[in-house]
Amino acid sequence: MKVFLGWSGEISHETAQAFVDWLPKVIQAVDPFISSSIPKGKRWGETLAEELETTKVGILCLTRDNLDAKWILFEAGSLSNAKNTHVCTFLLDVKPTDVEEPLALFQHTSFRKADVQKLLKTINDAVRESSEHALPERTLDDLFETFWPELEKTLKEIGTRQKVSSKLRSDREILEEILGIVRTILAEV
Repeated sequence: MKVFLGWSGEISHETAQAFVDWLPKVIQAVDPFISSSIPKGKRWGETLAEELETTKVGILCLTRDNLDAKWILFEAGSLSNAKNTHVCTFLLDVKPTDVEEPLALFQHTSFRKADVQKLLKTINDAVRESSEHALPERTLDDLFETFWPELEKTLKEIGTRQKVSSKLRSDREILEEILGIVRTILAEV
């Protein structure tokens, strides 16, 4: 089953590549795709569109530097328009409150063991829904426990190379968003 890894920027790309290398070790039925693997001479746009259309799970690797990147937003939109596709965001160095809409509409996966394990259960369920060979839950848990330290170490190393950025939202921006949501809800009542 296809899993699309979306990225924009160096740290995000390294994060996506870490998942490309790691996911098949845990769920062997997974066929991860990352745009940087498109061979030279192929029509990049066509290949990307085909992958987005046939993907069942997309993981968008979000960092401080790409929260408003056009390609991340494009990929999220393409994935969310596909039927029966899960759009998952992975937050390496950001908190859910740092993510604005439209990406804030998706369930985020934080860089925490329990949260990444939930992401894998979602992927395994999608494998099952695709009528492919999903892992029994206990086997998935055992494989996750075996291979988690490898991913954790890699992502920590990537995270330490992240430059401090001023792109995080201010408290005022977050409060304005909350106020806008509350006003919308009150207008509907």
